[in-house]
Amino acid sequence: MQPLAKVMIDKLPLYLNEGYRWYNAVLTDRPCLFAEMKEANTFSLAQMEKHFGQVKVTLGLPVIAVFDKLEAYNRKRLIEKKMGFIVPEKQLYIPDFFIDLKEIGAATKKELPKLSPTGQQLLLLNILDRQHKQLENKTFKELAALLGANPMAITRAVENLNFHELIEVTGDKEKSFRFLLKGHDLWTDALQRSLLIDPVMKRVYVDEVPKGVFMLKSNESALSEYSEMSPSRQEYFAIGKNVFYGLQNNNALLNANEHEGRFCLEVWKYSPEILAVELPDIAQVVDPLSLYLSLKDNPDERIEMALEQLIKEFVW
Repeated sequence: MQPLAKVMIDKLPLYLNEGYRWYNAVLTDRPCLFAEMKEANTFSLAQMEKHFGQVKVTLGLPVIAVFDKLEAYNRKRLIEKKMGFIVPEKQLYIPDFFIDLKEIGAATKKELPKLSPTGQQLLLLNILDRQHKQLENKTFKELAALLGANPMAITRAVENLNFHELIEVTGDKEKSFRFLLKGHDLWTDALQRSLLIDPVMKRVYVDEVPKGVFMLKSNESALSEYSEMSPSRQEYFAIGKNVFYGLQNNNALLNANEHEGRFCLEVWKYSPEILAVELPDIAQVVDPLSLYLSLKDNPDERIEMALEQLIKEFVW
């Protein structure tokens, strides 16, 4: 393996020269190029795929990515894209040359086909925060404090978002990230790829609202605030799962059951209050995007029409 000759490098665009270290190599008697991303760059896999395709057209040689280390979920994505890569002493995958050598005993990390609850919370917060100040340049520790989560949960959420190619991660010791799309484009992309989850984990009916607990209107109770739909007789409130289980353990829920009651508590997979903070014009109502996701599969025509109005009138 030798550094690529200057006469060849000069044929490439400047951003490719500055973004990677390029090497000539020969594998199984066939010439190829090795590309090692420089430390200052954090290209996404989609960007790398585009870059390597451009280089192959320009120089006529297949490109193989070289990594010092590579997370299991990124290895999976590279293999799905049939992009050749090398992780020294760990794995060699070059489909063009019919080479696939894996490290022995390596555990394969399973990734969620949809967004994790915390990953979705970060995505929706980015959309609802129209100035994009909440997440901008925040470290994982700062994000953990913002969401009331532990840093490991933020790390897993970022891995989940990165796996689905929604973000770009920057930094080394103190990492941060940015979403590749904004506003309506981000929402549409995640929705069309079926990445978004129903925030409601379960519904529990009670005869009285638990005292001393701040809750937000949800379901039809919230939808009537956002649209012209008439309020329903059933009152709905969203509550975070940790708060709910605390109430349950303290026997603070009167006649809790899964069938009927004066009030319905929707137990959410992520805290609804964090996202509702972004909507000062409407008090004590869950955010409109989570509300949409919680009701989009409801067959009721009234709800369907109200949801259409909700999304249409939402200020992106």
